[in-house]
Amino acid sequence: MFVYDIGFSIDLKEAERRITSAKRETLKHKRRAPQYFEYRPAPIGISQRGAPVRIDEQFATDPQVDLVVYDFGAVTVVYRIPFTSDSSRLLVLSEELYENRQLLDDSRRRVEEVLKVIGAAVSKANISAFVEDYVIFQIGEFADSTGIEELLTHYRQHIAQILRAEARELSADEVADALSHHISFGKDDIVLVDWNAALVVDKEAEDILTILEFANVELLEMRFLDQQLDEALTLAYDRLTQSKRRWFPSSANPTALRDVSQWQADSAILFEGINNVLKLLGDQYLARVYRLMAERFHLTEWDASILRKLETLESIYQKISDQVVNSRMEILEWIIIALIVIEIVLPFVSSKVH
Repeated sequence: MFVYDIGFSIDLKEAERRITSAKRETLKHKRRAPQYFEYRPAPIGISQRGAPVRIDEQFATDPQVDLVVYDFGAVTVVYRIPFTSDSSRLLVLSEELYENRQLLDDSRRRVEEVLKVIGAAVSKANISAFVEDYVIFQIGEFADSTGIEELLTHYRQHIAQILRAEARELSADEVADALSHHISFGKDDIVLVDWNAALVVDKEAEDILTILEFANVELLEMRFLDQQLDEALTLAYDRLTQSKRRWFPSSANPTALRDVSQWQADSAILFEGINNVLKLLGDQYLARVYRLMAERFHLTEWDASILRKLETLESIYQKISDQVVNSRMEILEWIIIALIVIEIVLPFVSSKVH
């Protein structure tokens, strides 16, 4: 899967009207859970058909490619590659998929085409320069009687190599790190998540795949927002220092205040939109899967970094606001002094005239 940011926000109703084949995505619960914990608002799904993308001589993508459009400006492009060979070929596939240029170019082309169709529904349309990609290996069942415990013991090295897309044998520390984040609901299923890829052993894994997809969307948006805040902080600091060098800073400061407040508002809205779109409180297992992904992706650290930068932006806004107040007070004081001087001098001038 590939995740892009294409704009500040997307009017999903308008986008759905422009793409007649689009449908609202829902979170399918395999386990018992309240149905009202869903996406809010629900993103729209788009299915496209086209020529399969060849990975190598053996592997190619399905003709159908799925795109998911979120209201906060993110779009995911999901490819599926059928696999029925032995696990040695799985490592080959993992290596081929790592930063695969063909899939990257194809996914970007699809996103550009979708943006052309829904253009008017996108606020501040602009496809991000960077993309977040992720690979999920889903196994419905094994040809032999391999169990979950055996998977984590006898095949540790091989699974770690698949997750890390590494042909060479890994150290014990690297293997332990690659397999450190895993969770199971039953005795015959497991989810292993790493920073580059995940392994899901489950016959009905649609809900798990949805959570893994959204975690990648959130990571992309956090990276994007962090970059936007870095740029905003640089520009805000420039506004602050420029106003200090002016003889009459009050004339420029209101503009700087408007700019900084707009950056604050945009960043805060995007931050809240990302964090509030998916509700998992009703499904404890999916919530645990999400927390596992959040821990592996360091989403908590991203949150803390973004909140800290928002606070810094607020501090700069406050300093510029103080400058505006102080400069206006200084001008007012000079006006008062000038009026007092005029009042004192005027009688003498009048008497000389008479």
